[in-house]
Amino acid sequence: MKETLLAVTLVLTLGACKSEKGIEKESLVKKEVKMELSVKDKTIAVLKSIETGDKEAVSYINSTNYKQHNLAVGDGLAGFGALLALAPADGFKVNTVRAFEDGDYGFAQTEYDFFGPKIGFDVFRYENGQIVEHWDNLIETAAANPSGHTQTDGTTTITDLDKTEANKTLVANFVNDILVNGKMEKLTGYFDGDNYIQHNPNIGDGLSGLGQALEAMAKQGITMEYTTIHKVLGQGNFVLTISEGKFAGQPTSYYDLFRVENNKIAEHWDVMETIAAEADRKNTNGKFNFPN
Repeated sequence: MKETLLAVTLVLTLGACKSEKGIEKESLVKKEVKMELSVKDKTIAVLKSIETGDKEAVSYINSTNYKQHNLAVGDGLAGFGALLALAPADGFKVNTVRAFEDGDYGFAQTEYDFFGPKIGFDVFRYENGQIVEHWDNLIETAAANPSGHTQTDGTTTITDLDKTEANKTLVANFVNDILVNGKMEKLTGYFDGDNYIQHNPNIGDGLSGLGQALEAMAKQGITMEYTTIHKVLGQGNFVLTISEGKFAGQPTSYYDLFRVENNKIAEHWDVMETIAAEADRKNTNGKFNFPN
């Protein structure tokens, strides 16, 4: 309805302008019309503002009600500002590779030069068009994996918007069945044979690559545990899960992005981050506190 009213208003206004001052007036009115950005576009703009300092993008953050869940950053807009003040002389660099929206949430996968090269997933929650909460996971950029894939390359095109909820359910079931509950007899049902593209820097493509990596970890006494899924977000063929567990005995936050194709998991990107000890945290908002 909003878009219809805006279109009608624009047509009426332009008609009046043409009768008065012609094409020049019409051009002016077009420039004055501002369309509301989508949650996805605002998310991209806010992330880029870390590099550019764009004030309009920063205004998408609620200045009086902004809760920070990155445990290394102080709460509120002041905490965000304090972090930016630590930027080196040549500033931070930001390149968002994939961005999505799911209701009031915007989420993205981004390449950073942020105290060194890093890969991150960021999640923002919006209220009344402004960001009121932020969660993320960051990891240092690594070399290509055994199959030659980087942490961010691969498909970016969003498709199958009508299958968003079905794909979210599929991925949530996979994480619960396989990663949380270890029901390995169900593993092959989630994949199209060995056709599985992997972007984890330590794992090769296919279920065969996953098996080899898990075997190598076991020989080193390294365990990977998932205990709880805290959030599932999706748009079309992409689904992000945010989970908690332990890696090599350390409390760990898992952000896993999956691409679904023909009802099977086809591609995977991830960022694992060790959860900071309470004594080292700069806010008390929790790493996984999402509204119900």
